[in-house]
Amino acid sequence: MNITIKSGLQSLRVCVGTIALVLTGCAGMSGTGNTQVTLNGNQEVPPVTTAATGFGTITVGSDKSVSGSLTTSGVAGVAAHIHDGAPGKNGPVIVPMVKSSDNTWSIPPGSKFTDAQFDAFKAGNTYVNVHSAANKGGEIRGQLKP
Repeated sequence: MNITIKSGLQSLRVCVGTIALVLTGCAGMSGTGNTQVTLNGNQEVPPVTTAATGFGTITVGSDKSVSGSLTTSGVAGVAAHIHDGAPGKNGPVIVPMVKSSDNTWSIPPGSKFTDAQFDAFKAGNTYVNVHSAANKGGEIRGQLKP
């Protein structure tokens, strides 16, 4: 089969149509991928005065799978979780994390968000925090921003 394009305008239409198709596909991926997170006491609700910090990468797939880990400094963490909650608000645990070394917390294999949790994540309404014996409600926190 031979296709002959007779004008530059037709080529432009094909190009614009292809770009629109690619952008539509990318819009469907919104809210997925690697999310860098930085944790500190100022983000806790209420804020916590601490020198502790944390950083990590959380990956959320288009299938709602969740993976990743955090590394902390200056805190003897006793628990870490992903929570459902907007900035400035506390919320329930939705993904518990496991301690894989003294300062590292990991998301267990096979973890997934529900539809509502996935929507909250895409809206920036999920966060990670690390709890300590001194700050049972959380010593450091970082909002997940897709």
